[in-house]
Amino acid sequence: MKITVIGGAGVRVPLLAGGLSRSDLRISELALYDIDQERLAVIAGLATQMANGVRITTAATPEAAIEGASFVITSIRVGGAAQRAKDEAVALAHDIIGQETIGPAGFAMAVRSIPPIVEYGRMVARLAPSAWMINFTNPVSIITQAVHQETDARLIGICDTPLEMFEDAAHAVGLPASVCGYDYFGLNHLGWLRDVLFEGQGQLHRIWDDDSRLMSAYRAPLFEPERLREMKLLPTEYLYYYYRPDHALAKIKASGSSRGQAVEQLTRALFQDLKTFRTQDLRARYERYLAERDGSYMQLETGAPVARVKPDWAELSGYDRIALITIRAIVKNQGAIIPLDVANRGTFPFLEPEDIVEVPCRVDANGPQPQLVGPIPDHARELITKVKAYERATIQAALTGDREQLIDALALNPLVPSKDLAKRLVTALL
Repeated sequence: MKITVIGGAGVRVPLLAGGLSRSDLRISELALYDIDQERLAVIAGLATQMANGVRITTAATPEAAIEGASFVITSIRVGGAAQRAKDEAVALAHDIIGQETIGPAGFAMAVRSIPPIVEYGRMVARLAPSAWMINFTNPVSIITQAVHQETDARLIGICDTPLEMFEDAAHAVGLPASVCGYDYFGLNHLGWLRDVLFEGQGQLHRIWDDDSRLMSAYRAPLFEPERLREMKLLPTEYLYYYYRPDHALAKIKASGSSRGQAVEQLTRALFQDLKTFRTQDLRARYERYLAERDGSYMQLETGAPVARVKPDWAELSGYDRIALITIRAIVKNQGAIIPLDVANRGTFPFLEPEDIVEVPCRVDANGPQPQLVGPIPDHARELITKVKAYERATIQAALTGDREQLIDALALNPLVPSKDLAKRLVTALL
């Protein structure tokens, strides 16, 4: 089995290579393609170290990488980490929360990514029509919807945020994540966990009135216990930017930086070291980078006094793990239940059938099938509806490149309060 990564010079590719190589999948080749061929060579060398028994190849063209693949993983970032830092800085300069996947920075990332990712989707449909295209490219919801509506690729959108939420919530109620079920619904980076199920019985009722246990469902101080008790829902971490935008903005400004800047500095230093370190030191340097990057997650935005540390009991979450879980479920025809981004097809009656939603899916050799979701609470339904309208408009604007359409699309974003501000942001970002 050949697995291809488009965006093969990404910093998480060696982690993915290691996870795939340790699996029981019979992988003959992990083919990497990236427009940055120099950086690709560096990452391929590190991936080779971490992927014992799996042949790592690099391709000079995307067509060569895609042809013959069983799975094509897409994880591109147009402009790299430096562009993310610039986008977030523009948003902050206009007193709007700056984060790579939501608000103005997420809009800019989507507009830049949609044309090339759609072209990759067309290549997959043409050169490897039976392959599954697994999209990690952010913002996952918009990008997956664009590829779904514009190509014939067999497509799954994927993110490790829901699984992290699941395992943290299970730990808060004192259960191993792997033995529980999860009542979850939303869009990517706009999801809510309604309950943790054990032997068919809901468990979250046991923590709503216990502040310490309720807060233990998150790895950073995101939401007020009172808000969570009132909603009787656990929002995924990105809802922090929608529920507490002023608080997040104040914390980031007080820090004098942004996570985009922190990641850009870490990544630049990593590649400088990878080019000069001795071969035997590369893996240790890379693992230090991953720990530093993960530790900075949500730290500036929340004002957390210490870096986040991945708990020892975390068993499901991670870029490499969600990819492996999904691929194994298809290859082994498992029927596993996995939260994925797929076409709505009536799952949410208030959205269009081909809108991309994020829900638990039963995954077997035929791919993902969304599971039934109960009635969506009013406030969540309203926010999902608003964000999906913004996503649809953003896709159309990105495909046409029309400036007025871009302005109108950004003005629909719930974090952008006026069309005048949207106009100024489009000028500054694009």
